[in-house]
Amino acid sequence: MHLQDKTIWITGASSGIGEALTKQLSKQPVNLIISSRRTEELTRVKSECSNQERIAIVQLDLSQSHTFEETTKMAIAAFGQVDILINNGGRSQRSLVKDTLLQVDRDLMEVNYFGSVGLTKALLPHMLAKGSGHFVVVTSLTGIFGTPYRSGYAASKHALHGFFDSMRAELEDSGIKVTIAAPGFVKTNVSVNAFTGDGTQLGSMDDAQANGLTADACAAAIIKAMAKQKREVYIGRESYGAYAKRFLPGLFARIIKKAKVR
Repeated sequence: MHLQDKTIWITGASSGIGEALTKQLSKQPVNLIISSRRTEELTRVKSECSNQERIAIVQLDLSQSHTFEETTKMAIAAFGQVDILINNGGRSQRSLVKDTLLQVDRDLMEVNYFGSVGLTKALLPHMLAKGSGHFVVVTSLTGIFGTPYRSGYAASKHALHGFFDSMRAELEDSGIKVTIAAPGFVKTNVSVNAFTGDGTQLGSMDDAQANGLTADACAAAIIKAMAKQKREVYIGRESYGAYAKRFLPGLFARIIKKAKVR
């Protein structure tokens, strides 16, 4: 019932988890605003959805924070309001710390952290003015524990947990809900598009990603958590790592060094 006739804005909607979220949510009585850099892919996704008349396309580049204010106005204008923002867009990484340029770390933070935080801040006044709103943040289990080959990516996801936990504590009593969804490995092109140490694209799917949860299964878990307004949810078989990190940190530190993460 929480989703009935809501307007939901999804970033990173042109592929992977975002595409799966769009297609599943389009079957429900909601309005959707779908965003990414690639409008041609958004058009394709929309054409494969149900209730296409209730889907609006708004182009968005998460690395261009100076555009967020105008983009947010366009999103609100599409259906008159935005009730839920799913911060899903982002980039991953496959490189060792010693081989990674500092600029790559900056680029990861710009897209993954400042992109989601900037868009949230642009939309927040609208939600506060109407007295309600829900931010859903798709992070990663690497936002709970870091792994090899993901230093910059893990840092950006850790940062999202810190920001949105703080925002929830400040605004939950004002009608603003926050759900943090942290998936493990999901079979998408995230590794194909991942940064390498010099900033070039990896261009291939690693084994861990290929054997991960399907995007549809991950999207279904996110939608369930969103509908129940859960504060945080871990998704996938790798979730055990979050509990091992908390309760058995020494053992976890030894295990993670040898974990197959690519």
